[in-house]
Amino acid sequence: MTKRIVALAGDGIGPEIMESALAVLKAATQSTDFDYEVENELFGGSAIDATGTPLPSETLTACKQADAILLAAIGGPRWTQAEQTPEKGLLALRKALQLYANIRPIKVADSLIHLSPLKPEIVLGTDFVVVRELTSGIYFGEPRAKEVQQAYDTNRYTVEEIERIMHQAFVIARGRKKQVTSVDKANVLATSQLWREVAEQVAKEYPDITLEHQYVDSAAMKLVTNPTAFDVIVTENLFGDILSDEGSVLPGTLGVLPSASHSVAGASLYEPIHGSAPDIAGKNCANPVSMVLSVAMMMRQSFQEEGIAKRIEDACYNTMEKGILTPDLGGKATTQQMTQAIIDEVSNVATIA
Repeated sequence: MTKRIVALAGDGIGPEIMESALAVLKAATQSTDFDYEVENELFGGSAIDATGTPLPSETLTACKQADAILLAAIGGPRWTQAEQTPEKGLLALRKALQLYANIRPIKVADSLIHLSPLKPEIVLGTDFVVVRELTSGIYFGEPRAKEVQQAYDTNRYTVEEIERIMHQAFVIARGRKKQVTSVDKANVLATSQLWREVAEQVAKEYPDITLEHQYVDSAAMKLVTNPTAFDVIVTENLFGDILSDEGSVLPGTLGVLPSASHSVAGASLYEPIHGSAPDIAGKNCANPVSMVLSVAMMMRQSFQEEGIAKRIEDACYNTMEKGILTPDLGGKATTQQMTQAIIDEVSNVATIA
């Protein structure tokens, strides 16, 4: 059956890295039985310019009917003060698709260790995944208010919300080192106490997975002192927001980190963690790796195409190992040159396999 992929190129360097990613996908799926079609839709600032809204109804309909969604990047200074902003479109899309689980892998390639702010002996071998609950917690809880002399927010979680994010983490761990670290603040917060209780119950369904608990402050310290100790970290919205950003600095660049957001029942969305970089848009120097690795995540997590996913990942890391790097990584390769190098590696890996 033909898989339907909706591509949202967006703004800034978005169209450039999307073109790279789709070219790599085409190369990686040649001589396989994976059949797909790509539907390009307007989204973000480009959609505002064309239609007056960052999330046109046609785009939303296409996303709801898709098997997977690729998003490159949105935003830019020209829309910052506008009534309609690209970011409003992203929030609306997340809400409409019920994207409750944010998955962010953090891996430090050997060839990029020199870019990390940590000592090489600490960061060498870092490879973990942060699983963040995305649609509940203190960011969404009610009541909330800002008054003259006080302000308050409500942190709220249900058993169902905790269960579904836990299942995501345990399933991911099953394909990795079979270790889940649940991060909470159960010594202080009632929501964290419930979080820990539910984690223990869900863990019984995965007897092959080791579950450990860690307080968020301790986890934050361990991320920069012993990052290789982690495999899969699962945590609530606020803690996940902070820890995933902390983890993202370990490779020393945002240009090699993908992410995924999974929905309750519909299509998942895959995107780089970096922004639209309007200052380098159109200069053929954008790093396509985050976008390409987002495609690899899509192949693995939405389509269960492990072989194709690994082929793409190996091609990216082999390319960087050979020193073919864009300026953000300290190299001189253009976007097109690095993309072609990755495509060449994909073909080479496919031949070897």
